[in-house]
Amino acid sequence: MACVERCRCCTDSRRHSSILYSILRSEERAASPARQGPRRGQVSRGCPCGSRRRVALRSPQVACKAASAVLVKTLRFVQNVPCFQELPLDEQLLLVRSCWAPLLVLGLAQDRVHLETVESAEPSMLQRILTTRRQGEQSPPRGPAPGRPHHGSAGGGPHLPSAGEIQTIKGFLAKCWSLDISTKEYAYLKGTVLFNPDLPGLQCTQYIEGLQREAQQALNEHVRLIHRGDEARFAKLNVVLSLLRSINANVIAELFFRPIIGAVNMDDMLLEMLCAKL
Repeated sequence: MACVERCRCCTDSRRHSSILYSILRSEERAASPARQGPRRGQVSRGCPCGSRRRVALRSPQVACKAASAVLVKTLRFVQNVPCFQELPLDEQLLLVRSCWAPLLVLGLAQDRVHLETVESAEPSMLQRILTTRRQGEQSPPRGPAPGRPHHGSAGGGPHLPSAGEIQTIKGFLAKCWSLDISTKEYAYLKGTVLFNPDLPGLQCTQYIEGLQREAQQALNEHVRLIHRGDEARFAKLNVVLSLLRSINANVIAELFFRPIIGAVNMDDMLLEMLCAKL
């Protein structure tokens, strides 16, 4: 079975079996011996299948506890922003539901939470067939209410993130740590992420747009004052904001919250935490 399901991405290598190709490859390896294989801890880029492998947290209890603490701190930060408190509750919920994941990842970077992952074996075709048949014999589970997204896999089992998705998160954390972002800079970045005027359904669009503009201006002024010799720092911090767009909220929910509380509706949890005094 393993021979039948060989990686199709590597079948093109048969076309490069000529003598000329072998000579060129040998000269290339001799010229750059350091490029003979991937470095330790890096996924080989020769085959994209590596980025699709499923991974899990090495120590779920430790990482999930740290992420939960960061989420509480993040929502406490949001609640303490006076301009946010002046918004109607439905506007607050709309903003938080749309940005909780990027805010959480920013918090992970600020608290320097490291992610250690391990590869997880994919179920075989026979296991998938048996699992599907077993689920079909059981009574269908009650789904979430209409209009309310449920962050979990359709089959009720865990949907492990891929290596590529985890690498996106790790790359973002590494980028933040390389810039040595200060507490104030993190606060201004969070304000820029929180006050997103482009969300559909917002009523106070102009007010929220003004708050986002103020956060950006405050960040720019702070950078000019503290980092006078680094004229490109403000642009680098904006690159951090652009990287946040690639963070998938479902991946964050599955990675950090499903291992400890199971299938979770993040909307319900965010509403409960937002209305509570953290």
